[in-house]
Amino acid sequence: MGNGLATEQKNRESFAQHKSLTGTQRKTFGNRKLRRSPTDVAWRSHFQSTDVTTEHDRNFGQTNNLATGQKAIDSEQPSNLATEQRSDSGQQSNNSTAEQEKCYDPKDTTFIFADGEDDHDFECNDFKSRRAKMSCGHTVTPMSLTNWCKQQLGQGEIRFVCGQPGCDVEWPYDEVWKMALLTPEEMENFERKMFSRAAKEYLDVKSCPGCKCSAMRSDVNNLRVCCVICTAKTNVAFSFCWQCLEEWKGPSPYPYRCANEGCISKTQEILNTCHDITFKDVKGVSGCPSVRACPTCGLLVEHNKSRCKYIVCLRCKVKFCFVCLKCYEECLDEDRLSFYFCCASGVAPRQTTIPMWQRK
Repeated sequence: MGNGLATEQKNRESFAQHKSLTGTQRKTFGNRKLRRSPTDVAWRSHFQSTDVTTEHDRNFGQTNNLATGQKAIDSEQPSNLATEQRSDSGQQSNNSTAEQEKCYDPKDTTFIFADGEDDHDFECNDFKSRRAKMSCGHTVTPMSLTNWCKQQLGQGEIRFVCGQPGCDVEWPYDEVWKMALLTPEEMENFERKMFSRAAKEYLDVKSCPGCKCSAMRSDVNNLRVCCVICTAKTNVAFSFCWQCLEEWKGPSPYPYRCANEGCISKTQEILNTCHDITFKDVKGVSGCPSVRACPTCGLLVEHNKSRCKYIVCLRCKVKFCFVCLKCYEECLDEDRLSFYFCCASGVAPRQTTIPMWQRK
């Protein structure tokens, strides 16, 4: 009888210990309205929230609740009623640290709801919100759309495109902003990254070596750029070289270099010194540089050596021939069967200048 009581007591202690451990890690979901800020638009008050944290969100700098939960587990004492009580009360504190899952308000008629799977829940998080249709017809939840757009921003994109295969519909930012129920913090993060990348891609922005502020040059054929901020601070005209990013020396204007020692375009240096490429599938090509500047926008690109000689520029999306540097249509007009052979016009020499993107 004594052994039976002892066994039962151990079982109870084991159960209490198990319950305290799972209680700490247990995720709780609370339905509560989010507080609106004066700058929020009306639709922001029409969604509920539940607490959940995904691995993807932790990668974007959110609170790591797994580590927090593990710390709480390590500090708990098993086989103790007080431990079980702390575990249960700890759910409330975990609610404040877990990220809030954004959910649509089912009564909001501005959304087109649909049953079925979330077309953009690529991580299989099974978010609780109802599914809503984007303009392309594919479904999202606020969290899956936010995660997908974060992934695109992380890859350097400044446009948001549907993630379903075969659907290349580009979503306007206003639609993403609404359908993802972006918080003010998320909006600030999105817009800062979008502007920073757009400025580098479209505005040709560089940092002044004096004040470290972003600067643009009005004349793309002149390497000498005057910084208005440095000039205003010192009351002395300050100019720097757009190529070597050092204070300007020598006569002006000068399109190729300033008088600083070693002033050379790093992009041009790569084009001058890169080795020749050996194609695996394209026949009869020799002396072709392994790095080319896109003839449309000037972005440096490389060929993967396999398949045909045509590539698509990642920035301007123009397809051109890596061998003769002509546009796809122009090269193909010269020889319709030259996909895997040298061009009729031969191999274009190494480029001595970087093409400037003349946007229409």
